[in-house]
Amino acid sequence: MQLIEADLNLSHHVRALVALMDEYACHPMGQGKPLSDEVKACLPEALKARSDNFHVLAFDGERPVGLVNCFEGFSTFACKPLVNIHDVIITADYRGQGLTRLLFDKVEEIARQRGCCKITLEVLEGNQVAQQAYRAQGFSGYELDPQMGQALFWEKKL
Repeated sequence: MQLIEADLNLSHHVRALVALMDEYACHPMGQGKPLSDEVKACLPEALKARSDNFHVLAFDGERPVGLVNCFEGFSTFACKPLVNIHDVIITADYRGQGLTRLLFDKVEEIARQRGCCKITLEVLEGNQVAQQAYRAQGFSGYELDPQMGQALFWEKKL
């Protein structure tokens, strides 16, 4: 298994990223339908135009089997950057083999190199398998004061 930080100037990295994102989008834990042709065509250039992201790919030989998309944010409380794991994709026949741990180890290595204070992620409430994997990696619900409870992830679509 080879784990690498993707270089979006390399066509095989771009193809791997788009293919894995499309596989994830089709899954019920994604959006339950394929990415649009427009997103597939535009995503690599849109990511390359931003300086706040990195992507970790896992290859088994030439086959892409895992992807973690990360975006840098900023912690005002720590006055340091943070990394948000936005997407975690393990191709179906590689799930349950510890690949998430390997990908997250690489993400943590990159985050430490960037001087980040923490790594964040969101997980669906019903995705117990992912929650178990994330807990095993040291993740937990975010709270500042236990009496105020854990943070909730909300959105407003535009």
